[in-house]
Amino acid sequence: MGYRAKNVEMDYDLAQMVPDTDVDFIALNKFKEVYGDDGNILAIGMKDSSLYTPENFTRLNYLARAINDIIGVNNVLSIANLQQIQKNTEEQRFEISPMVDDLPQTKVQLDSLLTRIVDQKFYSGQLLNLETGATAVIISVDEKVLNSADRQRLMQDIIQVGEAFQEKTGIELHYAGLPFVRSVMMGKVKQEIIKLLVLSVLITAFILLLFFRSWDAVVFPLLVIFSVVIWSVGTLDLLGYKITILTGLIPTIIVVIGIPNSIYLLNKYHQEFEKHGNKIKAISTIVRKIGVVTLITNFTTAVGFLVLAVTDIKLLREFGIVTGINIFATFLVSIILIPAVFSYLPKPGRKQLKHLNFKMTDFMVEWLTKVAQKHRAKSYIITIIVVIIAFIGVFKINSISFMIDDLPEDGKTKTDLRFFEKNFSGIMPLEVTIDTKKRRGIVQLNTLRKIEEFEQFLDSIPAISKPVSIVNMIKAARQAYYNNNAAFYDLPTQRDYGFIMRYLKQEEGSESVMSNFTDTELQEMRISLKVADIGSDKMDILLEDVIKPRMHQIFEDTDFEITVTGTTPIFIKGNRYLVENLRLSLIVAFIVIAIVMGLLFSNVKMILISLIPNMIPLIITAGVMGYFGVPLKPSTALIFSIAFGISVDDTIHFLAKYRQELFANNFLVPIAVTKTLKETGKSMIYTSIVLFAGFIVFVASDFGGTVALGFLTSATLLVAMLTNLIVLPALLLTFDNGKRRRDVHPIIEQYDDNFYLASDDEEIDLKQITKERTSSETDDSEEK
Repeated sequence: MGYRAKNVEMDYDLAQMVPDTDVDFIALNKFKEVYGDDGNILAIGMKDSSLYTPENFTRLNYLARAINDIIGVNNVLSIANLQQIQKNTEEQRFEISPMVDDLPQTKVQLDSLLTRIVDQKFYSGQLLNLETGATAVIISVDEKVLNSADRQRLMQDIIQVGEAFQEKTGIELHYAGLPFVRSVMMGKVKQEIIKLLVLSVLITAFILLLFFRSWDAVVFPLLVIFSVVIWSVGTLDLLGYKITILTGLIPTIIVVIGIPNSIYLLNKYHQEFEKHGNKIKAISTIVRKIGVVTLITNFTTAVGFLVLAVTDIKLLREFGIVTGINIFATFLVSIILIPAVFSYLPKPGRKQLKHLNFKMTDFMVEWLTKVAQKHRAKSYIITIIVVIIAFIGVFKINSISFMIDDLPEDGKTKTDLRFFEKNFSGIMPLEVTIDTKKRRGIVQLNTLRKIEEFEQFLDSIPAISKPVSIVNMIKAARQAYYNNNAAFYDLPTQRDYGFIMRYLKQEEGSESVMSNFTDTELQEMRISLKVADIGSDKMDILLEDVIKPRMHQIFEDTDFEITVTGTTPIFIKGNRYLVENLRLSLIVAFIVIAIVMGLLFSNVKMILISLIPNMIPLIITAGVMGYFGVPLKPSTALIFSIAFGISVDDTIHFLAKYRQELFANNFLVPIAVTKTLKETGKSMIYTSIVLFAGFIVFVASDFGGTVALGFLTSATLLVAMLTNLIVLPALLLTFDNGKRRRDVHPIIEQYDDNFYLASDDEEIDLKQITKERTSSETDDSEEK
């Protein structure tokens, strides 16, 4: 697995949250086949009056040329190296030539050049904002480089060249565009994997040392878990997956969830050893007696992740499958290696056994017992009030997300994005394709005028940049036909249409500017736009309620096929899929775990009682998200199924011990609940502490979604501990009559003592059960 782990790759694409069969996703792939990737544009922006001096303008030209020389860069466009269309009268065609033949040496020459640049209306709003003085350098990047590890090298080379420009000129540069955002995010993911993994190991090591007071109990469990961490990364490569913002969290999650297995085994080992002092017998006992229930609790935890495999969202599906598989692997490795390793180590000393009795936990358990026995009504009232308040908050949850909302608000990446939104209306890709259904349909004058009307409407929307299409190209060609007079930047009239199209016809089929905007038959075209990252809710309204209605109105008398596509709309649509898949995964998890509970207890009433304490924390968490404006997105959507799968473990431990105590105490529910709380409560408290400390590590992340995942999962598990220690006992005392059939032996009877049990009462309990059976048999005989 280590060998496979070294081959795993980073995923540099934006998270795919729509299925491959989605109509819009298919349309985007079709678009890419014709026009290439819409997300291969990187922009460098600047706004400084000192740029418009001959010296700095020359340096801007050098910057563009230096970037253009970097391997992986296709083309660079700036005001210092602009291309213009020129009319070749002899050959009756248009040619592309550089505007800047000689770099200006004086301010007068520069002003003259800038005037000519401003007259090139084709670039207006794209490279230069006349109102603010901001300018941009547009970089087209090779798609193959974008989807490879060379992306990071390319971004570093561009930034290095930019830093040299900044140092020479003192002009601040702003970087934006999907290639840059993806590189920043995946660079942070690499750092996060190491940082979060180290933090989780340090925290769990501290808890283990504090609890067991032995380095053996720290080093060997961590080595066991570390082996599964390697397996998890190897699993990614085996299944053909890559490291994403979510799969990058798997190593840390394996540490957090895997360590409680080791704690569980070691505590039971110490407890058994304290009874008789026989090390080998104690190790043998823990494997025989608690193997089944440990398997079951690992299974329910894995279910919380594996249910994500039923979703249509690739990002969630891959995360769920790999994590679920390796949670099972954690169980297998722990149940084999922990007993094996400790069979070779010395016997535990008195110092290592001190953890079996902690005064603080004894006090907490006593308080919980008192609440369960004497304050049930208050517990119900408080719980109902909290749930009602939380339930109101559930309806306030939004599924809004931004293209780069996981990055820090005050970070440079978001600051640079705001620069482009303020000066160039955004940088995120948005495309519109128009299929006229007939050859050369695009260049018909009536069609061009309709498209122009639509583009003028798009240009009026503040969140959208000036459209770029063949319409702009034809307007620029008309300007060039009239000796680059800016007054002629417009669509041809009936009188000059034939002359201009004759010149343009020489460009058809060649690798010209036109080939970037149309197909070879001139049947289909694209309108390329850049849009601000205004959030999924506003973007959805913009597309569905503003752009599409006007689009259909303009083209209603045609049979054109018009499609709004691009990376941005697909990202927005992914949020709708996210909400639907979240609901599905929760339902599946609920059903699977209910079935598991049914198999464990063979009692419908116990199934219902067991599920209620685990649903309450989910409602409370959803309510908190609603009240505090935490949106649903891939990272926060995970909380519910994960927390549900983990919290059920406590319920299984509690109800398993409760069943034993019922048989041992003549089916008296109050006595069984009290003893179960005293003996199982400690284990639930300490396991919850470990899980809380493990998941709270994610708060140290630089990604907002990961921070929310860590904080909310930790809080949910903490609430789950309280509901399982307060609400669950109260429900048992209220609704369970204690009656059980002696001839029914559910799987849960494989469960043995809790690992915090201070003394072994099982043999006594078995005798009590035997006596009870004898008594019952006597009664039956008398009745007969």
